Amino acid sequence: MGRAIAASVVSADGVTRRFPDVETAMHAADGGCVELEYVYSPDAMPERADPRRGLWRYRGLLPLDPGAVRYPLPVGDTPLLALPALRLAAGIPNLWLKDETRSPTGSNKDRATALVLQHALNLGIETVSCASTGNVAVSLAVGAAAAGKRAVVFVPAGVAEAKLGLMLAAGAVVLRVRGGYREAFRLSEWAAAAFGWCNRNTGVNPFAAEAKKTMAFEIWEQLGRAVPDVLVVPVGDGVTLSAMAKGFRELVACGGAPRMPRLVGVQAEGCQPVKRAWETRLPVRPARASTIADGIAVEAPVCAAAAVRDVRQTGGGFVAVSDAEITEAVHTLATRGGVLAEPAGAAAFAGLRPALIAGLVRASDQVVVLVTGSGLKAPRYLVPARPVIEVPDDREAVRRALGDEAVAR
Repeated sequence: MGRAIAASVVSADGVTRRFPDVETAMHAADGGCVELEYVYSPDAMPERADPRRGLWRYRGLLPLDPGAVRYPLPVGDTPLLALPALRLAAGIPNLWLKDETRSPTGSNKDRATALVLQHALNLGIETVSCASTGNVAVSLAVGAAAAGKRAVVFVPAGVAEAKLGLMLAAGAVVLRVRGGYREAFRLSEWAAAAFGWCNRNTGVNPFAAEAKKTMAFEIWEQLGRAVPDVLVVPVGDGVTLSAMAKGFRELVACGGAPRMPRLVGVQAEGCQPVKRAWETRLPVRPARASTIADGIAVEAPVCAAAAVRDVRQTGGGFVAVSDAEITEAVHTLATRGGVLAEPAGAAAFAGLRPALIAGLVRASDQVVVLVTGSGLKAPRYLVPARPVIEVPDDREAVRRALGDEAVAR
């Protein structure tokens, strides 16, 4: 059973302060990113034959109270895919996809939702809230419905209608804020504090990063308890990247791995404040978002400093990709890999080409790319690969329409 023994706060200027307990760190965070610490030893990792599945398999390094896990949805155990046609298209023979689109709501956000709601169940808190551009809100709405809790979500005025419909279908209380994500986030923070709700916001609640780091543990186990050369991650608020770094760092601390992978963060050209902070070596400055990749369109990322730190420490870097490159990646993932990704989910794959050009990734590397979200929630970006063929109810018409493609290969 994991029990945090201390916590650190990484401030926006990159300064790290360590505190003796989680509560003190959270009170002192003041907008910084909180990271939990544990007792690290081989005993903290599951045995190979451990029958527990999902992210709960790693409870030795999770902030879980004693007792049974009450969160009812299965979360974790997403596949690590080796796809021959996709490897050929990318020019990387040892390319793997960590496919988080297989989660309950098709997003890696389901991991954080599960751990936060498990905490709310233990504490008897009835309302859990968040601010979201879409995926977090959908995840919380569905997870709260399953756990018997009330979800209150704050979304920006421009939230995608498909995602809005899913939140409402799951019974969440949805407040659409006249403005962008920053305004929605500020209101959600105020409401959680004013009404005593459990705050699920990823950059504020450290449980979110703790849950997301389990993707690193799964990748390690899926590769035969080995670490890839490179991990490519889409970056919005920076939490996913820093959580993955924390997971691999803890594997090293527990003696399970000899090193960390090189981390490459991918941002959209239309919203790249973390990449610019990395380039300039200055604190992150808010950026105005203009990109189809709404899941990483975070104008004022909370964990930018931690993400920049982690990338530097592993010898990695950041790249930015255009909306056209993201759209192409969505198409390639679908037609060469059978993976339906939304734009933010495909951003890391889109970043492979510029990362290769920049020397951050080599064709000979073992590379894991994180696909974070399903295209089924953003169907308008799933561009048809072929036209529909209209035929009458006639066998010869089918033969003529298919032409050479009718010949078995």
